[in-house]
Amino acid sequence: MEALLGSTLLGKGGDVKVSEALAGKDCVGLYFSAHWCPPCRGFTPKLAEVYNGLVSAGKSFEIVFVSSDKSEDQFNEYCGEMPWLALPYSERAAKQKLSQKFKVQGIPMLILLDGSGKLLTKQGREAVASPEKFPWKPPTIADVLGSELVSSGGNKVSVMSLKEAGTYIALYFSAHWCGPCRGFTPELVKTYNALKAAGKPFEIVFVSSDRDEASFAEYFGTMPWLALPFDKREAKAELSSLLEVEGIPTLVMLDPSLKVLNRDGRGRVGSDPKGAEFPWAPRKVSPVDEVVEELNSTPTLLVLMEEAADDWDDLEAALEAVAEEALGSVPEEEDPPFTFAHAQETGGIAQRIRQLLKLGKAGATPEMVLLDLPDDGAYYKHEGAVTKEAMAAMLQGYKAGSLTKLSLKPPE
Repeated sequence: MEALLGSTLLGKGGDVKVSEALAGKDCVGLYFSAHWCPPCRGFTPKLAEVYNGLVSAGKSFEIVFVSSDKSEDQFNEYCGEMPWLALPYSERAAKQKLSQKFKVQGIPMLILLDGSGKLLTKQGREAVASPEKFPWKPPTIADVLGSELVSSGGNKVSVMSLKEAGTYIALYFSAHWCGPCRGFTPELVKTYNALKAAGKPFEIVFVSSDRDEASFAEYFGTMPWLALPFDKREAKAELSSLLEVEGIPTLVMLDPSLKVLNRDGRGRVGSDPKGAEFPWAPRKVSPVDEVVEELNSTPTLLVLMEEAADDWDDLEAALEAVAEEALGSVPEEEDPPFTFAHAQETGGIAQRIRQLLKLGKAGATPEMVLLDLPDDGAYYKHEGAVTKEAMAAMLQGYKAGSLTKLSLKPPE
């Protein structure tokens, strides 16, 4: 926990040591909130009621307020209404790192961790609505998926038979009423059929967001794969929460042990419709056009090399090596702390980034930037040759806070 929060938190009686205050807790909540936020002020009393009830019942539970207040006076006033601990307001850098780590893009947000700091769920607001389920240890995908799936012909297929066959499973969150879904489904059918014809161990499971069983049956009739039975609405909701599905169509790749392999299956299928890169394990380095979402949520090391074709292979190899070193030890269940990307095509996202950062037109000399857009539009420019050593040094400088920070936002 100290690696996340530092050594000291603010308690009602003053400073407390993290090692003592959070020792042995079954669950620790990180509460991202602010006094100026009306939804926060509405949720805080409800959270306090749950917290007080659990603590008085002897549950090993603690919450740490992580403030987005605009001044220390606002922080002090709001913190005074809360019965739990707080990250000191002066620890703005720690607050920023926590926001980045858990990809906090709106408040209020409640992140629930176990006593070792391992993520339980990012859907803490929903979880605490059921205090009887404390400490809210999430079920596994296997638990939620159940034992049987159905084919469009009505036949039952056991999940165990798919696992024993070493099958990679894609959970397809979709609905008949959704226009983008109806556009993507025929393309997914082509990819599915191609992989099946090639003998690949692949199956898709339709997880329906249709509004009634008749719509589900009609839409499922156009699909050659399996489905979660429509009457398993609670399982569908749990899968959506567990996998953080925020919109459809979404395609989540699972490995044969039913662990998440790639949450962006839709993007990978879209860029590889023939399945040449099946089973679409996450890339450590991607074309920038494929990581638009990550640009807005994760620090991104980007090498712009649109007109430097002679250097592409060497630069990609260098970027892969640096990415491997930076991401190799990140646990599977955690989001990567950095995104690594390159631009080889003119136009698109790369051109937009050049315009925003006033980099000028692409030339024969590669360029490198580190984008940290969640930090109020921050970015950093590298001056000099783009090499493996320069990439590693830029990452290290970012971590150490020694780079010159620029911003897309005009000065106030």
